[in-house]
Amino acid sequence: MTETRGAGAGNGSRGQRGRPAVEDRSARKRRVVMEAATALFLRHGYLGTSMDQIAAFAAVSKPTVYKFFPDKEQLFTEIVLATLDRVGDPIRAELSSLAETDHLPADLQRFARRYLAGVMQPTVLQLRRLVIGASPQLPGLARAYYEQAPGQTLDALAGCFGRLQIGDPQVAAAHFAFLVLGRALDKSLFCGDEPFSGAQLRAQADAGVSAFLAAYQHGQATS
Repeated sequence: MTETRGAGAGNGSRGQRGRPAVEDRSARKRRVVMEAATALFLRHGYLGTSMDQIAAFAAVSKPTVYKFFPDKEQLFTEIVLATLDRVGDPIRAELSSLAETDHLPADLQRFARRYLAGVMQPTVLQLRRLVIGASPQLPGLARAYYEQAPGQTLDALAGCFGRLQIGDPQVAAAHFAFLVLGRALDKSLFCGDEPFSGAQLRAQADAGVSAFLAAYQHGQATS
């Protein structure tokens, strides 16, 4: 729910990291379509964007768009899930090293800041709003979003806290996530025109960690 391609539209396939050094003509066109679609979805929403508009904005033919994506739902889904990979994979990877820490308060604070900053990226927030808004039309994507973003991160947190012997790992993970994300995420989803500053985000992350450690100060949480 948290890294460093563009809006999730830079790669030909969701699982890749970084653009290939040399793109062939087909890969370049596919990337251009995804970048154009991302810009239009963020500007007009899922329902307000058509495949015709995407083709025109990408300066390609409509058959070219359909060559890569059979419908708008698959195109939107790939953009969203690619963004979640870009944001979430480094966050979850960092939890593996956090589980081995000898300096939990400092390392947990560092992780919390990165976690909150990743989730609060403008494109991530915009896509989250779009997925929530389109959930009646795209329930499968809404479920995939939850499972791949909050769900996977909570599972990774629980695994980390389990190895650190911090309380009930699943409960501790949920407490940590809500303490760290909390107000900033909720307010930004509803009031996107009032962004939090970097200092405000760091202060919220630090306060969340302090509250978490105060509640889970037994065992290794007191290291």
